[in-house]
Amino acid sequence: MLKILGRASSINVRKVLWVCEELGITYRREDWGEGFKSPQEAAFKSMNPNAMIPVIQEGEFILWESNAIIRYLANAWGGGWLYPEEPRARAPVDQWIDWQATELNTSWRYAFMSLVRQSPAHQDPRLLAAACKGWAHTMSILNGQLERTGAYVAGSAFSLADVPVGLSVNRWYETPLEHPDLPAVRAYYERLTGRKGYATWGRNGTP
Repeated sequence: MLKILGRASSINVRKVLWVCEELGITYRREDWGEGFKSPQEAAFKSMNPNAMIPVIQEGEFILWESNAIIRYLANAWGGGWLYPEEPRARAPVDQWIDWQATELNTSWRYAFMSLVRQSPAHQDPRLLAAACKGWAHTMSILNGQLERTGAYVAGSAFSLADVPVGLSVNRWYETPLEHPDLPAVRAYYERLTGRKGYATWGRNGTP
């Protein structure tokens, strides 16, 4: 059985849990794993030297890095409808997965740490204002893409790219800041909510 290590409140663990829901994968989740209580312990770092979650185990096979994990699951568990094999069909899915990890994820970091995590090191008003502006800018890029596709981030059909991007949209709306009017993003948020996996692991009140 697939074992998923990591707390269910983590946005990166939730990517994996949502993909398991979409693909009907049976799994067992553990907060850190048997025999250790923290990712900083040597036993965990022997699995992931970055001391980060999630990590998956299937027998002797171990994999870390959430986007690598969801790609692996789609490839291994008949997820061609989520992650196409044909290169030109797959390329935009990879493009938007990587955009979320680089542009979008980077843009929210300071604001999220300040407003949700209440980090004392992230309370500079000028930096917070700049971060909120930057986050809104990347969300406006997403809004433009969703206007073009009329449905999902990589095209007319739900794909693996919608997992990291959809969770990011939930984080955007769950963070207490001023949200500019982005109609296509809001419609996308409502559209994703109709999926059981998103209702469970995405739009569940956790940023």
